[in-house]
Amino acid sequence: MRAARGITAVAAAALLVLAGCGGDDNPRLMNLRSSTNGPDEFGILPPKALDLPEDLTTLPEPTPGGENRTDPQPLDDAVVALGGTAQRGTGVPAGDSALYAQTGRFGVTPGIRQTLAGEDLEWRRDNNGRILEKLFKVNVYYRAYRKDSLDQEAELARWRKAGARNPSAPPVQTR
Repeated sequence: MRAARGITAVAAAALLVLAGCGGDDNPRLMNLRSSTNGPDEFGILPPKALDLPEDLTTLPEPTPGGENRTDPQPLDDAVVALGGTAQRGTGVPAGDSALYAQTGRFGVTPGIRQTLAGEDLEWRRDNNGRILEKLFKVNVYYRAYRKDSLDQEAELARWRKAGARNPSAPPVQTR
């Protein structure tokens, strides 16, 4: 009788442990929209620190609704964080002109990102059951593109076998 109680207790404990191992209903990395009514913690950017200009006589006229010197500039901040200069021009840098000319040699399609996003959504709807995503909240994005994905380890091994060096790749595992 004691053995049966012990087995029942162990089975109940195992059931409770397994019940706690449920999946995440809202994976933040795949669902970037907030599902709550509260503020989005990623949408709040702290303002830049105030600074005093060297010459107070050359201050620009304030423009209602215009930009402020302390307004966040995410693109400029990213360029500076990666080692560039914030005051970049809108044109192509001189060092990249050959690369830019080579990539655009067959022409450039305006609005290609929006076109591809629409085609991708249509393809996933037609071929991979968008109904799964809507009804059961199952993400089929990776499953839809599984056959088109690159096996990173096999590709790295192929390039290493060919003698190509890739300093950014992880080192070879020795056992």
